[in-house]
Amino acid sequence: MFKSRFIPLFSTNTTQLFMKTIAIGNDHAGTDYKNAIVAYLESKGYAVQNYGTNTNDSVDYPDFIHPVALDVETEKVPFGIIICGSGNGAAMTANKHQNVRAALCWTKEIVALARQHNDANILSIPARFTSLPQAIAMVDTFLTTEFEGGRHQRRVEKIACS
Repeated sequence: MFKSRFIPLFSTNTTQLFMKTIAIGNDHAGTDYKNAIVAYLESKGYAVQNYGTNTNDSVDYPDFIHPVALDVETEKVPFGIIICGSGNGAAMTANKHQNVRAALCWTKEIVALARQHNDANILSIPARFTSLPQAIAMVDTFLTTEFEGGRHQRRVEKIACS
């Protein structure tokens, strides 16, 4: 159904090795998910820039989402993962940044389409509406699905406001 690839851990174009880094951010509703996703990513060889809270104490999600979106916007990282209770506030916050395409997803099929058709570069996970195994599967799909380009490219180019 979709092309699969893993982001290479090391560059094949140069002799200099570099690790791919994923930025992650969460509010209090996503702490347990964030911890599990970080462990999963690290087990796959990714470095993780953690901007999320590490407690379940109430916090303001924009404080933890903007740094992820800024890293994606400035191309410090290729992808970000953001987590809040509904995923909506996190996605809305991230999408205020230029060249950020945060997709709110709750199944791996929606994730695949967000990557294939929309070139999503941030995955927004609704912790209160997905199971942890589902969230891990979505992360895996997000990182292994390629943007199809073609007719989708011109549509993606029309997303940003001028």
